[in-house]
Amino acid sequence: MAVYLDNAATTRPCEPAVSAVFQNMVEDYGNPSSLHALGLKAEQNLSEARKSIAAALVCDPQCITFTSGATECNNTAVFGTVKNYGKRKKKIVVSAIEHPSVAEPIKYLEEKEGFEVVRIKPSRGGEIAVEDFIDAVDENTCLVSCMLVNNETGSIQPVRKIFSYVKRNFPECVTHCDAVQAFMKLPIKSAELFADIIVVSGHKVHAVKGVGAMYVRKGIRVAPLLMGGGQEKGLRSGTESVPLIAGFGAAVRALMPTMSVAYSNAEEIKAYLLKKLAKLDYITVNSASENSSPYITNFSVKGIRSEIMLHFLESKEIYVSSGSACSKGAHSSVLTAMGIPDKLADSAIRVSIGRTTTKGEIDLLVNAVQEGYQSLAKAK
Repeated sequence: MAVYLDNAATTRPCEPAVSAVFQNMVEDYGNPSSLHALGLKAEQNLSEARKSIAAALVCDPQCITFTSGATECNNTAVFGTVKNYGKRKKKIVVSAIEHPSVAEPIKYLEEKEGFEVVRIKPSRGGEIAVEDFIDAVDENTCLVSCMLVNNETGSIQPVRKIFSYVKRNFPECVTHCDAVQAFMKLPIKSAELFADIIVVSGHKVHAVKGVGAMYVRKGIRVAPLLMGGGQEKGLRSGTESVPLIAGFGAAVRALMPTMSVAYSNAEEIKAYLLKKLAKLDYITVNSASENSSPYITNFSVKGIRSEIMLHFLESKEIYVSSGSACSKGAHSSVLTAMGIPDKLADSAIRVSIGRTTTKGEIDLLVNAVQEGYQSLAKAK
């Protein structure tokens, strides 16, 4: 039986999401912009999903915009913000551990558009210091970006404290939060996060791939990347993918009531994993911060490169990753920013548990890691 421990990369769609996708593909297949009955039904389903995402973020449904995924959301947030707010203010303050869909657009603005970019590095445990952000933000800053949960280490960032300072002292500065790995795991209240823009993704929460959503606080002007028919209040033109959006909404509605129970289970599973890893002297846990998500654990296996151990585990039908799925095995900028030595970073494994992960599956993982180390170390 396969053991899937790569839930930070993607999750298995839940039955309500699959059913909603199917329903909106074969029966409620109208264009939500059409004025006939099928179009109106599609618009109703779109509206219902919008309300579900809004309820999870505790915000007005009109603040929710659907896109093709979190990458599009983050690109829109970065480029759309600086287009409106970066004409006079040319400074961006961002954490050094952002997902590539945030880091790369900001790098482009730095190299091609002349923006000053200050990247705030985390501690060895992976957490950003609030004071470092506060010291970097000034009256020339147009955008402050910090993710809520890091996708490689699970470290939870003090976004509320950072953003509350920014909005109190520099109210015109836009605050942006990639909350992909926090959504439907940690409770998120948009107003209490002091974020102007919040980004979430469907396939990380048991919906399907190809749909994301962004919360944009009322009054915040974000220029669109796409222009055309003016769908999604003009922020994201193009006919909405109602099947995917409906599936997203269905997944959120189905899983919201058990979010706290799932979190407690994840805490128990992670504690069990860390206890077993602590007995292995060739294991170094990289996600050492106590303030971290129970869903993600990052550790290194001494002397064994990530991809080699990954494929050994795959041969046992145990599926993990070596870091962000989007990096496709590239060297981890997150671990580097944390000050983790290259040898450890090159042997890092990310285990991301899901709602159904069991201690028995953790036993299989740890036993396989032990077997892999003994086998692969001898082969060197």
